[in-house]
Amino acid sequence: MVLRRAVTRECPKKVASLIDLVNLPTPLRNFSGQSQMSHLSFFISVWSYIKQHNLQDVNNKNIVKCDEKLKSILLGKPQVELAELPALVKLHFPKVS
Repeated sequence: MVLRRAVTRECPKKVASLIDLVNLPTPLRNFSGQSQMSHLSFFISVWSYIKQHNLQDVNNKNIVKCDEKLKSILLGKPQVELAELPALVKLHFPKVS
């Protein structure tokens, strides 16, 4: 709780960009089925989709094999590493000034 207060005081714009609702662009809208979502909620839904459809590589859990629906939001890549997943999702959300 103390950490959350400290983070929101130091970086209110960064926290707001993660939790504020935004109008989703068409590819994200088609993926999630919702017209508005926060950046954090959308990332959680992508992660849930990956886990639900068993899209992680069996031998290397750091690799996600993209199906057609996931490719539509991850720049058409056939596979991505978990480390680059947040950056690829972030590209769809507006910058906070």
